[in-house]
Amino acid sequence: MSISSQTGLAPEIAKLRGAAAVRERCAMVYRWVAEGRSPHFELDEERLETVAQYVAETTREAYPDLAIPYHSRWRHFAAGGIERWKELSQRVLVHPLERARMAIDLVTVSVLLDAGAGDAWRYREGASGISFARSEGLAVASFDMFCVGAFSSDRERPYRVDDAALARLDASILARHFQAGKDNPLIGIEGRSALLRALGAALSERGDLFGRAPARPGNLVDYFASVADDNSRIAAAHVLGTLLEAFALIWPSGLMLAGVPVGDAGRHPAVQTGDVTAGIVPFHKLSQWLAYSLIEPLAIAGITVERLDELTALPEYRNGGLLVDLGVMRPRKEVDLRRRHDVHSELVVEWRALTVILMDRLLPLLRAKLGLNSNFTLPHLLQGGTWSAGRKIALKLRPPDGPSPIPVAADGTVF
Repeated sequence: MSISSQTGLAPEIAKLRGAAAVRERCAMVYRWVAEGRSPHFELDEERLETVAQYVAETTREAYPDLAIPYHSRWRHFAAGGIERWKELSQRVLVHPLERARMAIDLVTVSVLLDAGAGDAWRYREGASGISFARSEGLAVASFDMFCVGAFSSDRERPYRVDDAALARLDASILARHFQAGKDNPLIGIEGRSALLRALGAALSERGDLFGRAPARPGNLVDYFASVADDNSRIAAAHVLGTLLEAFALIWPSGLMLAGVPVGDAGRHPAVQTGDVTAGIVPFHKLSQWLAYSLIEPLAIAGITVERLDELTALPEYRNGGLLVDLGVMRPRKEVDLRRRHDVHSELVVEWRALTVILMDRLLPLLRAKLGLNSNFTLPHLLQGGTWSAGRKIALKLRPPDGPSPIPVAADGTVF
């Protein structure tokens, strides 16, 4: 039985908790802009060919053999060419099922901490002495925090995440581990710590998914094994739907429908549905990022995640910035690119929605450019790919740090 049926959640609201709703409603926004109704953007889709060529070159440069891994948090754990997870998993000898649980524990907290870090923050890794910024810095910092047992309530079992430890985690603890302070500001430190405490509460609430005493994200391995076809295959949409239901209450969203928090979503006038959900555009960026990041841990347990194109591209500033920087989306002259735009503003919602749909259109172009078939999926496109290409063009156009072409005022929990 789903959470929506348990709580009497209205079907139209429950429908927002799925990738199909993301794609369907982003398409409404796309049509609105394509019809010339937007005061924020205009489209030049002929430029998609230019984007495809740029991304294909970036992909071949990074992966000459075209053996492209999935876009996930796991790539960031290898920042600086250091295989941190591989070294840890070889050092900690456990059963493959427990290794899968450990991996899901780690990646869950790391993904939830992986919203924009801001332009100024850096994390210096003690073991290597290397300084990392942005997503890589957040990944390495969260990895180090995991390794010292900061997410575990049992000193004898440091390599796990549990509800009791998360309940005690506050902004000062997070700031200390992430080396954040006045001279090294990290956006949204309060929001991030609140998000992790809310995760702890969500784990405690759902013993059927996360176990009890302790409740751990890693126990999702056992749940997915119990519902997978032949105990070994599960659809990507099922993985995402489970995450969205299980973690529905953790998102600090200002959007509420019938007293229910919608999560990572915004409002846009293009979405006309004739019900209480009119105007709502869901994105579920971090939840989809987590769904992509569970593919490899579940594989450790012998579970294959199928139908990956059920998920969408991640509507964040590297993918969306690529499309702006290469001219597929052009901000209208009335748009002030000198000020930060609120993450829930109509402009940013529109930018994110366009990113979802245009990445879908880019996928077949990349398959053709690279001579690949349908086995080349969205997470391969993102990894190969659009995220790296977005960073590359940003660094070229706006050195030295390559910030977003559209500044966004975020709280560290969404964008």
